[in-house]
Amino acid sequence: MVWLRLPRTNNIYPIFAFQKPVRLRFPSMKYIFISIVFCCASLLGIAQNDSLSNSLKIELQSYKFNGAILVETVEIPLIRKKALAIDIKADHWDTTVHNPYIDTFQKFPVELNFTDTTFASPVPHTKVITSRYGWRRGRPHNGIDIDLVTGDSVSTILDGIVRFARYTSGFGNAVVVRHYNGLESTYAHLSHIGVKVNDTLVRGQYIGKGGNTGNSRGSHLHLELSYKGEQIHPEYLFDFSSKNAIRSQQVWVTQKWTHARFHNSRRVSKVKVIKSADEAALLSLAKKPRMYVVKKGDTLYGISRQNNMSISRLCKTNAINKSSPLKIGQKLVLEP
Repeated sequence: MVWLRLPRTNNIYPIFAFQKPVRLRFPSMKYIFISIVFCCASLLGIAQNDSLSNSLKIELQSYKFNGAILVETVEIPLIRKKALAIDIKADHWDTTVHNPYIDTFQKFPVELNFTDTTFASPVPHTKVITSRYGWRRGRPHNGIDIDLVTGDSVSTILDGIVRFARYTSGFGNAVVVRHYNGLESTYAHLSHIGVKVNDTLVRGQYIGKGGNTGNSRGSHLHLELSYKGEQIHPEYLFDFSSKNAIRSQQVWVTQKWTHARFHNSRRVSKVKVIKSADEAALLSLAKKPRMYVVKKGDTLYGISRQNNMSISRLCKTNAINKSSPLKIGQKLVLEP
């Protein structure tokens, strides 16, 4: 017989008698791992329900003592952080014009943050880009053109609220959705508008049917992205392959990606996402290309000689042909 006496304190403890040697058992690693997993799952469930109590109680082990069942529990206090409501309608919410920021000036670089890693395709089929963001026929093309057949469904790429939904010069039937990070997406040349202003949308939700309205040379979807009135190269933010990937959840946008003169609508721009403020500030100091405004009597030969560029290079940079007629006031990009 083995006698076990508990440590002496001010209280009186009984003395227990055991017929066999006492073996002290500690929880196994498997038991500890299961307890941790259970704890994490419980915390996650509570975080999603604000109506639960402010503490988490976990039953670790139960055992019998003198005929009674004793249960060991651990109580963990919880601190819940409520999500902040974002009022995207508080700034320049004008449902009558395509660009309500026409009288404002946006400084760059600017930071954009995304909560998702993917976006919804604006068309239900494989995306074929027929014209890219960049200089096109002596003018800026501030979006991308995606091929479709009139009547094809068009969907919003991200969650947001409809700010503009009406016919407008150039764009034809157009819908503008403002997203929760301040970005706006424009869907132009629609044959039918299926939403109205102030509608709340989730990504992938139907907004209308593709078409050929406005200044358009065939049925397609013209998709633009902008931030406070400044257009952003869509392919800098999104990968329009079958992956539908958002390139980074934190993106710094410099002026290189907000001016069509840095890009050619016939070529794919090389994308390197800027993810830090320091890198963005440094790249913002990079030399920018010069512009030439065509005057009366100008020729491609004369402009190329005057600016030390070959005619072929001048044409390639501006996405024009050697036989393309020049118009007074037309702007040509001159490489730095």
